[in-house]
Amino acid sequence: MIRMVRPLGLAVLATLALASSPLCRAAYAADSQVIDGIAAVVNGDVITLSQVRSLSEPREKLLRSQYTGDELVAKIKEARQAALQDLIDRQLVLQAFKDEKFQIPDYVVEDRVHEIIREGFGGDRNTFIKTLEAQNYTLGEFKKMELERIIVSAMRGKNVKVNTIISPARVDEYYKKHVDQFTAKEEVKLRMIMIPGKADTGNSAAQKAMAQEVLGKLASGAEFDRTAQVYSEDSTRDLGGDWGWIERKTLAAPLEKVAFNLPVGKISGIIEFSGNYYILKIEDKRGGSVQSLAQVRSDIEKLLLQQEAQHLQERWIASLRAKAFIKTF
Repeated sequence: MIRMVRPLGLAVLATLALASSPLCRAAYAADSQVIDGIAAVVNGDVITLSQVRSLSEPREKLLRSQYTGDELVAKIKEARQAALQDLIDRQLVLQAFKDEKFQIPDYVVEDRVHEIIREGFGGDRNTFIKTLEAQNYTLGEFKKMELERIIVSAMRGKNVKVNTIISPARVDEYYKKHVDQFTAKEEVKLRMIMIPGKADTGNSAAQKAMAQEVLGKLASGAEFDRTAQVYSEDSTRDLGGDWGWIERKTLAAPLEKVAFNLPVGKISGIIEFSGNYYILKIEDKRGGSVQSLAQVRSDIEKLLLQQEAQHLQERWIASLRAKAFIKTF
């Protein structure tokens, strides 16, 4: 058994070791088509092109479904550059661990492997081994990856000491600046009748008269949905003008203004917009309410702690980069 040369906080290690296994992520999937080469050298340690491709491949698959041509090429280049930077930073952390002469007891990795077998493979070690073989890993290679994962997590935790108390003033300030984050989306349940102006045919006056006639029928108690089916030329005509629940920015500004200010159950007047005539009915409303500071205080505290940890982590990694010899190819 390897003993700790210096204490690193095994309690932290045990917690951080619960991170997801590479077996469950495509980021470690090998690409047999890659011709290997050197992507970077970090203080004498080599990062290969295949490592970069292996890490960026899941992102690249998504990009290929979203982009084409020159835009796809640029996005893939960005993804590979980000993957390379992640691998460089990871190597710097592993080197810092070695420089400080820390060591991890064997049982930490063994416990992690047993946990993966238990939770991911129902305790079936044979299935676990076969899965490793299918992904072209030996058990030793897998343990090495898990050890490095534990080291990176532990070193980040060791070197990022976050103040566990967020002052009430910081919480209050964040709430005031980001109150929109704590406001429920305002929505209305809308029905609409649209009568085209047909100005190009010289029938705009007749069309406006029709809109006024329709409004009169509604005011006399005609059912909005049946009236829409007869007179409306909107795409929702067959649905009785039913637009369902909509949020702001769905309608053109003049229609939105009326829709979100109209009381529930009320019918608007005739709205002239873009040469057409519209009549709206609001069947229901929801959202628009703001959660109080007391309701979201704990969420804001957690968020600010995460931001502080991220900031400290970036500063620590930057200090490792500043002291390192890094050459990319």
